[in-house]
Formats: sequence, structure tokens, C-alpha cells
Amino acid sequence: MKKILLAVAITVSSFSFSQQSDFLKIRKYRINYLDDKLKETSGLSFFDGKLYSFNDSGNAPELFEIDKNTGDILNTFKINAKNKDWEALVNDGNNFYIGDFGNNGGTRRDLEIYKVPFHNNEIKNDSVKIISFYYPEQTEFIPKYTNNDFDAEAMIYLNGKLHVFTKEWTSKSTSHYIVDPEILEKQKAEKTESFNTGFVVTDASYFDKKLYLIGYTKKTEVFLDIFDETEPGVFFKQQPKHYYLGSALAISQIEGIAVDENGIYISGEKFNSPLGGAKQSFYFVPKEKLKD
Repeated sequence: MKKILLAVAITVSSFSFSQQSDFLKIRKYRINYLDDKLKETSGLSFFDGKLYSFNDSGNAPELFEIDKNTGDILNTFKINAKNKDWEALVNDGNNFYIGDFGNNGGTRRDLEIYKVPFHNNEIKNDSVKIISFYYPEQTEFIPKYTNNDFDAEAMIYLNGKLHVFTKEWTSKSTSHYIVDPEILEKQKAEKTESFNTGFVVTDASYFDKKLYLIGYTKKTEVFLDIFDETEPGVFFKQQPKHYYLGSALAISQIEGIAVDENGIYISGEKFNSPLGGAKQSFYFVPKEKLKD
């Protein structure tokens, strides 16, 4: 996402405490600062044990393999696609899915997900396909920059479907939509559930029957919610575990999360404000640091 955020308040909102936040200050878990080639990192995804990221709008259509122990760039892959506003990265073990559906202004009618075959450490650029979709609930496309409910930056792959989680600037909630990756003609995204997060969701990860949603408020507060999967593909029937991670002024604008058996990997793009800022950063939180 281009630098929109984040109003420059540094106080923690009352919402944080009303939701019984646990404090998980991730600043101390910083592994490294990311290379300037990834200063606008906007997603993370594990593929066969290797970790990948990319930059968002205005950058080249490239995928980066990064060392999960150091954050260093190991490989760069060029993709035969346009980077209008890439915001989410997932895979099914055979293909990457890149969510080109950033919609800060609420005006986009060309929401797309690129299906990118990846075999033997090579992008199959001659076989890239486009999955197009729309939100049936959206009836207006009047520019409302960071003041609409049909933006999105988070997605997971689960049970053969793509699950998109919206970034709702107005409602401070997220809605869970399902998109079928096998349908290439423009399709209606199916809304299944919503949850009042109190922050805008910027990435998602699924691991071991848990959904991880990360994001921030306009006061620069960064949060992580961890939901239990109560039924297949259903997450919002119970309250999540809610963590306050710190301020973007200190930890960067958090845009990526990936989870494995060891813990949580988090990336943040470079953040600047009149009160200060932080370089693009890469974090690892061991699983034992999460409270039960």
C-alpha cells in the first residue's frame, strides 16, 4: 500500500484495552532490516519451506525469496503480470496467488488475483492466469480515499478456495469472502462472515487450524488477532486472542505475516511521519512467546 497511514497520534486507543489486549512488543524480535529492494514489502508466504515476499503498487512485478533467518534476498523472480496494487501472497503448493486488489479509493472494478505456476524454483510465465472478481455488496464506486469498506490486503488458500479478508476503513472490521481459483470469468465473491477487529487488516496467514490477521489503526497502533477455526473455513464465531504489537513509528508499517511450526514471521514496509518513522523490517516471534 502506498503511504497512506496513519495519522500521527502515538497514544494507544481505548479499544485496545477494551478488547483485553496482550502486549507482544515485537520490536525486540526484529531479525533485520530488509533490503531497499523490499522497502514496500506487502505480504509473506511459505512455499515448500521457503519464504517469499513482494512490493506493492508502483513497483516492478517481482517476487523475492528471502532468508527466513536473516531477511536477506536470496532470489528474485520476474512475473508476467501488472503490479497495479499487489497486496496479498498465498500458494497451493503448485501455484502462487497474488492479490492485485488493493482498493484504497474504493473505485476499482478490476479486482484481480494472479495465478502463477511455480515449479522447480521457476516461475512459469507462459501459464500465468487472471482470476477476476467483484464484491456484490459494493454498489458505489465514488472515490473515498481510505474511507470505504471494499479495500483488501489479506488472503489465505484453504480447502481449494481463496479466502479474502477485507480492509474496512470505515467500519474498522473485516469481511471474509471466498473466491474460486478455478473460475476465470469474472465472479461474485461470496461473503461468509464478518468481525469487528477495530483495526484495518493488512495481511493474513493460516496454520494449524488458526487464522492470523494483522494490521493497524490510524493512530499507528499495530495489532494481531489469532482466531480458532471452529468449523471448516469458519473463524469468527469466537473472540480471538488479541495482541498489541507496538507503534508503526517504532516497528514500521506492518504489511506481511506468515506462520509455520516455529512461530510467526512479520514484515513491515518503510514508514515515515512528521513524528518519526522506521525502516522496512523483518521479525520472527517464536511460538512459545504467544500466551495460551
